[in-house]
Order: sequence, then C-alpha cells, then structure tokens
Amino acid sequence: MRDNRGMSDASPVPVSDVPPHQEWLKVESLDIEAQGVAHRADGKVVFIEDALPGEEVRVSVSRKKNNWEQGTLTEMRRESAQRVTPRCTYFGLCGGCKMQHFHPSAQVAVKQRVLEDNLWHLGKVKPEMLLRPIEGPSWGYRYRARLSVRYVAKKNTVLVGFHERKSRYVADMQTCEILPPHVSRLLMPLRELIGAMDQRDRLPQIELAVGSQVTVLVLRHLEPLSPADIQRLKAFSSEHTISWWLQPKGPDTVHPLDESLPGLDYTLPEFGINMPFKPTDFTQVNHAINQVLVDRALRLLGVTPEERVIDWFCGLGNFTLPLATQAREVLGIEGSEALVARSRENAKFNKLEAKTSFVARNLFEITPQELASYGHADKWLVDPPREGAFALAKAMADLHQEPSLAPGWAPPKRIVYVSCNPATLARDAGLLVHQAGYRCVSGGAVNMFPHTAHVESMAVFERD
Repeated sequence: MRDNRGMSDASPVPVSDVPPHQEWLKVESLDIEAQGVAHRADGKVVFIEDALPGEEVRVSVSRKKNNWEQGTLTEMRRESAQRVTPRCTYFGLCGGCKMQHFHPSAQVAVKQRVLEDNLWHLGKVKPEMLLRPIEGPSWGYRYRARLSVRYVAKKNTVLVGFHERKSRYVADMQTCEILPPHVSRLLMPLRELIGAMDQRDRLPQIELAVGSQVTVLVLRHLEPLSPADIQRLKAFSSEHTISWWLQPKGPDTVHPLDESLPGLDYTLPEFGINMPFKPTDFTQVNHAINQVLVDRALRLLGVTPEERVIDWFCGLGNFTLPLATQAREVLGIEGSEALVARSRENAKFNKLEAKTSFVARNLFEITPQELASYGHADKWLVDPPREGAFALAKAMADLHQEPSLAPGWAPPKRIVYVSCNPATLARDAGLLVHQAGYRCVSGGAVNMFPHTAHVESMAVFERD
C-alpha cells in the first residue's frame, strides 16, 4: 500500500479554473497585425503583443470581449527559436516595425502562409504552384516615408519620427534602422532645424522621397514661412545635400524650394527604364524589391512581340513601360486624368509613346460591356490598391457566364495580379477561378515591408 503521508489530499485544480492571468498559453500563429494568437482552455481567442508562434506565455489582458481578448506578454517559459534581439533601439516604443523580434526569414514564411490561408479560406483557391517569396534588404530599405513633427513646448524640444505604438504621440527617436542610413542621420539635425524656425509649432510633417540622384524632404507648413525660415531651409539643404519641397495646403500645392536641383526618379535597369516622379506620387517604398517584382511579373506574364497587353491600375507606368519594351502594344488604364497625363509624360520620356496608350477610367465601377470596349488583349497585368479589383473580376465573371453581353470579345489567356492586400486578392481570385473560367497556376508573397505585418503578393491566372 502506497504511503501518502505528507501529501495534500486536495483534488487537482482543473485547467479551466486557473485564473486567466496565471494560465500558460501556447501561441499558435500570428495575425495580420503581427500579434500572437492563442486559445484559452475555454476556447476563447487571445491576441498577444510581441508573442511568437510556438512560445508559451502568460498575458496581461488589456481588452476583453465575449469571444476574444487582447493583451501583452508578461512571462515566458518557452521561447521561439526564431526570436531575435531587435536591432532598433526604439522597438516596442515606435509603432513602425512590429516584427523586428522575429527572424527575417521566418517573417517571410509567415507572410507566405497568410497569403495561402487567405486564398483558401476566403476564395477557396489553392495555387497549383507556390512561387518562391521575393525578399531583399531588411534594413535601410524605406525610400518613402511620412515623418510626423511635433514641437513639445513644455520640454522646448522637437520630435521628428513615427508615432508611438497605439498612440498619437511622436516617438522620441534619434535614429531609424529601416530608413536609408543617410536619412536616419538627418533625424537629429532636423530636430535642431525645426526647433530654430519661427513656425516650429506649425510644421506637422515631413514627407520623405529618395530618388536615384536626390533625396527630397517635403515640409508641410500651416502658415506662410518667414524669409528667415526660408534661409534656414536653404542652408540645411546645402549642408546635408537634400532638396526641400514645400506643401502649404493639399498635395497639389507641393513645389520645390529650389527648382535648379535635380528631380526625383527611379530606374528599372533590366528594361532600360527611368521613371521620373514627384515626392507625393505613389511609388513603391522599396526600390530594390520593386525591381525584382517588375522583372518577375513580366517573366510570369511571358509577353511576346506580337501581343497586346492591358495594364489595369497602371499608376505612373511602373509595369506599363517595361511591358512596352516587350509587347506590340500596351494600354494603361488608371482612375484619374492627372495620373494618366503623368503616365504619358513618362512614356514619352522613355521614347515609348508609339507603343503605349492611356485611358482614365473609374475601375471600381465597370460593366462587362465597358470592359469589352477596351478590346481584346492577349494578357493582363492587374495592380490595384488595397481595395482590390472586384468590379473588374466581376465583369470578367459576367462575360464568361453570358458571352452575349459582348459578342466576339475574348478574355486574356493569362493574368498576373499584383496585390497589396491578400484578403482582396483572395476575394477576386475566387471570382476568377470559380466564375470566370481561370485556374490559379501560381502565387507567392513579396516582402516589400520587412519587419511589418504588411503582405504584398502576386498570383498568376490562366485559361485553358
């Protein structure tokens, strides 16, 4: 008979009766905000800041709903092998990069899984082949950024940087690891400059744009600048080799302080393309990844010299102009006349106006007949904003199911869809595959924004 003397005769405490703050949670995955996802013993979902898959943690809950909770990691008894020491001094304070504690290769793997999960759960689509993720430099990659500026009167100091995590306050940061090093080194000089200006409390932001020849800083000012402030800006420009642009009101009012300085541009060397742009134009923040992205998209599209291509949501011509070096004709379609005019200018600048044409059209409202009116194209490149290309995919589905809507029109045999939102890509992929007669032959993630949860991706659709 076993001797139980000295042992408590109390019954074990059921897991469900353990107080929530004492319960150990196993992190199963990351959500789209880079929060760890776990489940309590009762099945409730818990979102945990800074927790990584595979870790076992305790949590301090800050928000609680009927079906979920949100909190911060307070204790860990099993650490992920992919956890690394954040490179940035301000990780956890600055809201700019939430995944610096996660190994870069693991970040890419998670983004690939996010894409696959969205395609399947939202669109019931599974690519026949997974593309190798596109990845590149993890640091110093951000060539576009919007920096907030705040004059703190109580401390008589100026802050220049990104907002604190989940806060309207500007982080007190002296460097930034994702900005190009020469821009990171400007943060403290910029604080000194703004602090010396007459309008220091009326300068809410500085927008950054780095080109191949010049770095531009766009200063938003709520009141006219004094002659003394103009001179301070010019002296700073000369000392630090940057170009100031001024923005007194909306984006249309942006103009250079010194028109003699060179303008912004980026290159696509594989295609011999040079793309001029303005500092407030939309361009990709990561020029190195953009070059690889354009190259892969065109290789996947497989354009031949006799083919006609349509580039939907063409922007400034990021894909249109490289396509024009390969195809017989490229039609670029975008939402505004002003942007289309800029696309035409870039085509002329690259001597490709004979092989390109551009149309302004609201692509969030398009009927099957309007779609067909742009004529047959052998292939399409689709690169929409976060809202996706639902109207376009829906019109394609309608034409497939009712060919009489546009007699004689034929759909493209291949579509390359470049996306900045895996959820809307999955929605549109569901329409193309299940209602428009396409197969999703491949798909893969693009790590355009290392250390963030943002997922860019690409998918290829074909018709038999």
